[in-house]
Amino acid sequence: MSHTNYSLENILAALKIEALNEMQTAAIEATDANPNVMILSATGSGKTLAFLLPVLSRLEKGNKNTQALIIAPSRELALQIEQVFKWMGTGFKVSCCYGGHKREIEENNLVQPPALIIGTPGRLADHIRRGNITVDSIETVVLDEFDKSLELGFQEEVFFVLGSLKNLKSRILTSATEMEELPEALGASDAVRLDYLPENAEPTAALAIQSVQSGEKDKIDTLFRLICFHGNRSSIIFCNHREAVERTSELLADKGIVNTFYHGAMEQRDREVALAKFRNGSVNFLVTTDLAARGLDIPNIRYIIHYHLPLTEDSFTHRNGRTARMDASGTAILILGSEEKLPAYITAPVEKLKIPTDTEVPEKPKWTTLYVSAGKKDKVNKVDIVGFLSNRGQLKQEDIGLIEVKDFFSFVAIRKSKASHTLQLIKEQKLKNKKVKIEVAK
Repeated sequence: MSHTNYSLENILAALKIEALNEMQTAAIEATDANPNVMILSATGSGKTLAFLLPVLSRLEKGNKNTQALIIAPSRELALQIEQVFKWMGTGFKVSCCYGGHKREIEENNLVQPPALIIGTPGRLADHIRRGNITVDSIETVVLDEFDKSLELGFQEEVFFVLGSLKNLKSRILTSATEMEELPEALGASDAVRLDYLPENAEPTAALAIQSVQSGEKDKIDTLFRLICFHGNRSSIIFCNHREAVERTSELLADKGIVNTFYHGAMEQRDREVALAKFRNGSVNFLVTTDLAARGLDIPNIRYIIHYHLPLTEDSFTHRNGRTARMDASGTAILILGSEEKLPAYITAPVEKLKIPTDTEVPEKPKWTTLYVSAGKKDKVNKVDIVGFLSNRGQLKQEDIGLIEVKDFFSFVAIRKSKASHTLQLIKEQKLKNKKVKIEVAK
């Protein structure tokens, strides 16, 4: 991958770095292909270079205006980024703006617009209000550790700065923490996410590990009893192969356990449906391969059940990384067949679980998921959907659960007891003056 704008060899030599790491390479590729990218990665992992190289590749030599802006939550971070950019020896002018020293010094630096401006939200907003920054020429913005900027009460300033950049084409966001929902005003809800956060940087005491002995070679009966024992607490059940996923899901359904499955050979839409149902509580049991062990953002998972033992320690860690997140507690349970032993890499204490033989099938979920054939690209948002279901579908606020709006379709959880009545009411109605198909998601 060549960039005419800079020589990677020269920059790496100047920074005394051997080669780019995996995250930096992925960031360059992602920013090449997508306007908006979000890099999730721990502090100290080389994020600065991961966004400075893409920014550099977009700077044009002959352009006399400011072309890119980097917003950092603290003066220290802003100065550090400026220092790295200077060391890179790019020949482009850079200027740093932050509170705590004379504004006049910065104003003099801005008279001849630098190609790149780095600064803190408050000071940048101040310069923009005073007309010191050529905002119309800025096409790239980086929000470094944006979660901190939003936390530290700079939210209004950040949104003001972004709102002033009328010709913005591209956003790069970085953060060392996962954010559930990006504020609309960032304009990056479609950002491609690169998740390089360590799954379990420090093992959380919140994760307990248990094992269950299964007498039979086929563990399905043990799995069924385990689920009955726990009741309908949300659980992910990991199998090692796609065929096993579908078979296990089917056998559980035969025994009255409402579940859904997820694996790599499914159509994208079917995958989205499965995850939406699991996230919104229409089903509490997700049977899956290791595909679901990475990158799925599903809060409040109580149990991770290893129906098949993970093939590697890495796989075990990633599977377990789905639970005990933030401050929640979670339990990983390994089902051991008659011939199987605990893998040697498990060094934490493992509690042996005895489950009763008499079983009671957990009660069915109270929610069902509706599929709506309109999404972001149809200018439909959550508020539109809530309004439509309340007004036309006669649903109360508490009858509407989690809503997910994708590009071309949406999912809504509604109370199961109200579903057939609501579907009757909205059959011929239009959502935002458009005929849309609304049905129970299959």
